[in-house]
Amino acid sequence: MLNSKTGTTLALAVLVALAGCSKKEPAADAAKAPESPATAAQPQMPAGHPSAKPAAEVDLAGIAQAEGGKTVAGVFADKDALAGQKVTVRGKVVKVNAGILGTNWLHVRDGSGAEGTNDLTVTTAGTVPNVGDTVLLVGTVALNKDFGMGYAYDVIVEEADVTVEAADAN
Repeated sequence: MLNSKTGTTLALAVLVALAGCSKKEPAADAAKAPESPATAAQPQMPAGHPSAKPAAEVDLAGIAQAEGGKTVAGVFADKDALAGQKVTVRGKVVKVNAGILGTNWLHVRDGSGAEGTNDLTVTTAGTVPNVGDTVLLVGTVALNKDFGMGYAYDVIVEEADVTVEAADAN
């Protein structure tokens, strides 16, 4: 069990690492619609960060569902039944945060789902793919993970084995 000082330090370390870099970004457009609670819970990398490419720039066309697997939206839809179970998902990497507390953090999309159910956070100790790579992942679904400091995930796939099926051409 973590004491409160260790827990606070751990949460702060995750926050700093997930934030990526200290590069100051211009203020967001005031006319932008507010984020929904589902998207606000998912940390966003600063624009121009070397491990981030705007998800809109990653072509999600033609991603076939893994044989016997789920789509990203399917994982969210069936999350309660999948909790604690292994799941297979094919998608493209839209964000990478490598080496945070000994773990690599990926965001994977396949073109399924609406805002809030279209971006799957994945942890892995193995392969670190590049943004834009098509990957096949097998990992365990976990629900309601709160890492503190605003980093909470309704659904996350943990300890995934990640295989790069097609490297990004860019």
